[in-house]
Amino acid sequence: MSESPVVILAGGTGGAKLARGMLDVVGDDLVVVANTADDVEIYGAYVSPDPDLCTFWLADRIDERGWGLDGDTFNVMDGLRELGVDVWFNLGDRDLAIGVERARRLAAGERLTDALASLTTALGLGARVLPMADEPVRTEVDAEGRIWPFQEFMIRAPAAGPIEDVRFAGVGEARATPEVLDALSRARAIVIGPSNPVISIGPILAVPGIREALASAPGPVVAVSPIVGGQVVKGPTERFLAWAGHEASAAGVAEAYDGLLDGIVADEPVPGLPALRTDTLMDAPESRRRVADEVLAFAGALATRSDR
Repeated sequence: MSESPVVILAGGTGGAKLARGMLDVVGDDLVVVANTADDVEIYGAYVSPDPDLCTFWLADRIDERGWGLDGDTFNVMDGLRELGVDVWFNLGDRDLAIGVERARRLAAGERLTDALASLTTALGLGARVLPMADEPVRTEVDAEGRIWPFQEFMIRAPAAGPIEDVRFAGVGEARATPEVLDALSRARAIVIGPSNPVISIGPILAVPGIREALASAPGPVVAVSPIVGGQVVKGPTERFLAWAGHEASAAGVAEAYDGLLDGIVADEPVPGLPALRTDTLMDAPESRRRVADEVLAFAGALATRSDR
């Protein structure tokens, strides 16, 4: 990693796609700080959906489904179903192997940071994917008269019913890792990916030490709006924004970040904040690289502003 990395805060597909485009622009100078509040322990495995998603995208190993490893098989899941197991969380065989090995490492006392690093190393990546914290943090959603672990809410519910509350269990005992704090302290740009502000980026920002590190970072903090063409590209972002009291627009996204931003990138006007208006749809390698290029150039211009 260089003396001045580019840091992306990411969770979900939007952040992973931007990270992949940024990899083409800055190479090994890229550091991804990923949400781990979606992590789940299941089938004897420790699964980190957002860090793994980012890693698979960066390594060009993402499956056409949009999750998991390309070409993976599902023999273990089929076998579990034959045994009468309720397989509500689907994992490919190689994806499961990653989670089983990660569980072994964690049980042996390894930090989550190091366990995740073993995957990026195995896939030949020089860019880093860091967890927001080594301590367990779990998103819980209060809906339909019960409290749902996040993965169950998304898959079993699925994301149905009025959202009454969202909490990040364990976040008070978590701390930003030394690696995350170091990357932020030296970053030439910090980019909040086009991820769900409430459930993908929200847990990262809730970790003690992260907001303070963003406020004191030398590089500008720029968000990329997940709202494209007036709509959410993927997932229940609109419903979670509504629960948090924000409209599903670039302005609502900026409002959700509550004064953290030096600028925002969106395909619609954003009053009251330096903004780059551009096409933010990243549906091909060329568009992912173009958006990354434009975001980095925009951040560079902000970094020279005398009134920062």
